[in-house]
Amino acid sequence: MSKLEILREQGSASGRYLIRIDGQLTEAELTWVRLGPKIIVAEHTLVPGIYQGLGFGMMLIEHLVQDARARGTHVVPLCPFVRSQYQQHPEWDDVFSGPPPD
Repeated sequence: MSKLEILREQGSASGRYLIRIDGQLTEAELTWVRLGPKIIVAEHTLVPGIYQGLGFGMMLIEHLVQDARARGTHVVPLCPFVRSQYQQHPEWDDVFSGPPPD
């Protein structure tokens, strides 16, 4: 059985969530930039074809949501995939800034 981990990398103004399987980084990622001390913008989600259909994108978003709750951070869903998932998950309203975009 493979061991899957989600990692968080953070710089001063941006960061990303990555997936590692059995110690090897994949190219799956969710990138974000900081707008202020408590606001980040989810910019882009990438899941390479080899990993599509395995739920990696949703795993990255769920980790983003859990992390934002723990840190008291609000997320602006600029990434179309993040935005579409947010529209399907009203239980995330406490994390995303404002109502879901149309």
